Amino acid sequence: MVEQWLLEGDPAVRWRVLRDLTGASPGEVERERHRVAAEGWGARLLAAQNDDGGWGEGVYSPKWTSTTYTLLRLIWLGLEPGHPAALKGCEQLWEWRSRWRSPETCIASILVRITSHFRFSAAGLDDLVTHLLERQQTDGGWNCKSRDRADLHGSFHTTILALEALSAYDGPVDTSEAAKRGRSFFLRHKLYQSHRTGDVAIPASVRFPAFPEWHFDVLRGLEHFRLAQVRDDRLGDAIGILRGARKRNGRWSTYSPYAGRQWFAIEPPGDSRWNTVRALTVLKWWDGSAPVSA
Repeated sequence: MVEQWLLEGDPAVRWRVLRDLTGASPGEVERERHRVAAEGWGARLLAAQNDDGGWGEGVYSPKWTSTTYTLLRLIWLGLEPGHPAALKGCEQLWEWRSRWRSPETCIASILVRITSHFRFSAAGLDDLVTHLLERQQTDGGWNCKSRDRADLHGSFHTTILALEALSAYDGPVDTSEAAKRGRSFFLRHKLYQSHRTGDVAIPASVRFPAFPEWHFDVLRGLEHFRLAQVRDDRLGDAIGILRGARKRNGRWSTYSPYAGRQWFAIEPPGDSRWNTVRALTVLKWWDGSAPVSA
């Protein structure tokens, strides 16, 4: 049984299974989520933290062992908001932010997401969110190459980063209209298709590495729409991609990570508990909800 197999995995998998698939009580979910910091993948990443609060050899690079990308991994694994190690890491990010000349949209989006998720108190957070809103393109997407131009076609990579940032943010700046426009950008592309040809816009987007880093992929996009509770029939082709990746045994595979040094591989090649729980969660939402407009 797939569910039992999932529950034999890492705490980062188990707490998601309990929350999203089995209908466990909030107390059970909370207890399992606490284990992310103490056991398995999450604990290994926390143990790699430097004395100064950062990770690896830099704040943003080398990828993927920098402070920025390690904190992103801890978000994906489920490390809880307010964790002291994450807050120390956020201090490193904001000290680095103080030396920026001009916020680059992709990096600014990641910083907003990390800061908001871990509930780090940063005086410049609202201004950085406002900057993201000002960088939105006329088509509703975002593009790191835009600078002061608003007429460039949105980038799938930059747009998913910006949307994740706005979803995590819970402050006084109103982001609702910008988020709606950003999701409409994806819906016009059926999430992953070229607006010119209807083909897959980014060939690698139909692969699902455990950690997507700054890259867009179909599963990552569907996870955003699930969290936003926006179910639209234009996502149907993307759902078909996800269903088509399911193996006969009801599981999904691991995929090679993006090139670059990794802290460690969370799973060997073969069946992936991590991707399976993510995919099943999306499909449960899709199959159990009625279509709504964006």
